[in-house]
Amino acid sequence: MSDAIKHECGIAMVRLLKPLDFYIKKYGTPLYGVNKMYLLMEKQHNRGQDGAGVANIKFDVAPGTRYISRNRAVGSGAIKEIFGKINSKFEEVHKKNADRLNDAVWLKKNVAYTGELFLGHLRYGTYGGNTIENCHPFLRQNNWMTRNLVVAGNFNLTNVDELFNQLVELGQHPKEKADTVTVMEKIGHFLDEENERLFQQFKKEGLDNAEISLQIAKHLDVARILRAASKKWDGGYAMAGLFGHGDAFVLRDPSGIRPTYYYSDDEVVVVTSERPVIQTAFNVPLEKVKELTPGHALIIKKDGTYGEHEILAPLKKTPCSFERIYFSRGSDADIYRERQKLGSQLTPAVLRSVDYDLKNTVFSYIPNTAEVAFGGLIEGLHHYNNTVKRHKILQMGSKVSDPELSEILSVHPRIEKIAIKDAKLRTFITQDAQRDDMVAHVYDTTYGVVKAGEDNLVVLDDSIVRGTTLKQSILKILDRLGPKKIVIVSSAPQIRYPDCYGIDMAKLGDFIAFQAAVQLLKDNFKENLLDELYEKAKAQESLPKEEIVNVVKEIYEPFTADQISAKISELLRPEGINAEVEIIYQTIEGLHNACPNNQGDWYFTGNYPTPGGNKVVNKSFINFMEGKNVRAY
Repeated sequence: MSDAIKHECGIAMVRLLKPLDFYIKKYGTPLYGVNKMYLLMEKQHNRGQDGAGVANIKFDVAPGTRYISRNRAVGSGAIKEIFGKINSKFEEVHKKNADRLNDAVWLKKNVAYTGELFLGHLRYGTYGGNTIENCHPFLRQNNWMTRNLVVAGNFNLTNVDELFNQLVELGQHPKEKADTVTVMEKIGHFLDEENERLFQQFKKEGLDNAEISLQIAKHLDVARILRAASKKWDGGYAMAGLFGHGDAFVLRDPSGIRPTYYYSDDEVVVVTSERPVIQTAFNVPLEKVKELTPGHALIIKKDGTYGEHEILAPLKKTPCSFERIYFSRGSDADIYRERQKLGSQLTPAVLRSVDYDLKNTVFSYIPNTAEVAFGGLIEGLHHYNNTVKRHKILQMGSKVSDPELSEILSVHPRIEKIAIKDAKLRTFITQDAQRDDMVAHVYDTTYGVVKAGEDNLVVLDDSIVRGTTLKQSILKILDRLGPKKIVIVSSAPQIRYPDCYGIDMAKLGDFIAFQAAVQLLKDNFKENLLDELYEKAKAQESLPKEEIVNVVKEIYEPFTADQISAKISELLRPEGINAEVEIIYQTIEGLHNACPNNQGDWYFTGNYPTPGGNKVVNKSFINFMEGKNVRAY
């Protein structure tokens, strides 16, 4: 993706099902859980560059002993910093008395992160600041062990205002209006209620307070808490939580928007945002890793029993398709095949664009994450080329000659690495004019492989969101090579609508597809439609979110996808370049064909899976019309 955007966060949970001594004896280290957490988080580093955090809970410790540990850090080096601090505790033990590292009882009593339950989080900040206070896991503390709560998640809720007001109505005074705080306090409120319910129940049975605490820990109804807390949540989420006494959960939204996978055996239960991470860290085959059912929570009790429980009725399953196109690691077996198909399906459109002239066309891709889709495109080109060769050879019949045959066989897709990002170059200048000049040098180009004035240059990208980087730098860079035509190919369809479930795409006016549609309305003297739709959107502002209709769809209705693509090509072509520019997008049908089981396509179609999505898109349009450069949620 040439336009850098922030996106979904990552979670990792490890529950050790055996005592610490088991792992020391079997694996020769007290750091088995720590090491697995490090692997799970490092292998998901693609999901968070802004910060990270790790929490650990020890079971069955004596009163007065610290049993919850948490460490958080900001920046791209957060994982290294956190685990450096954790490991330093064990290094200190090794220096003073190495034998202590084999003493599970002593370690658990004296060293942090020797507990049975781990929760890790990787943060991409789509909302709020990038301070350590914004990093998960969040901690809600209490002297009652069963009232302590640790929460981390990969989520965005669309109705934070509504949920905030509900907390106020409950008598709370939240410290800020943010979905992280709202979620924490919502779960915390019903955790307190569940504690009180059980306290009164066991009090009536004549138990003393110490015994009541043990019974509450044993009988805490986690599913009941989650059903009450999440009843009004609107958004995409994979929410993970730990309770102080040892219960744990991971809850997935009813539409399955955010990804969640888990694996279990007789030693561990592990949960992550991406499937291949578990496969790698625990060396298990694909079929052993399960996907958490939408609307369900994986609940792990302190006694080691675990299972899925329905919390909210599942809706139509619409997992985020951007996970498949770009965000998740391409090492997932299904994602790899889907990205290949996204690329291969673009072959006919690309061939038409270059007039089927393989001999005078160079093919490449930007950025590296587009490589798998590019492989699919090249496979499609080879298939076309072989079909053409076969037809020509058959036409020659018995008159085949070596020069003609050699000429036919010599034609092949010309694949080159055209643009290479200079990882050492940083655009630290903030003034726009100077920064644009710096951005133009972020990519190094390969000279001498494009025949100036003769060759077409086709470059595949994952997606085109704003098009800013294309216009300000990439197209100018490619034009230096002298191609007669530059074709930019997006493996994703046109991004027409804002996201509100975790991707940092909240402002409608930023999208080049929206800008193109608005310009087409102006070109066709239909711009009064914008004012009409603004009034429609304003009229719906006070309606319940369930009654709101997405008015922005009507902006695109007068035009075909090809007309919008042509206008995008026109808008993004920088002044002063010589090459013709054409931009080709994946079709919606192509996306669904390539990713049949992951059709969360609201940013392309405007079909939001939750009512809050329609509220957000209309608010984003209102902001655009009123000239407000702010988020819509």
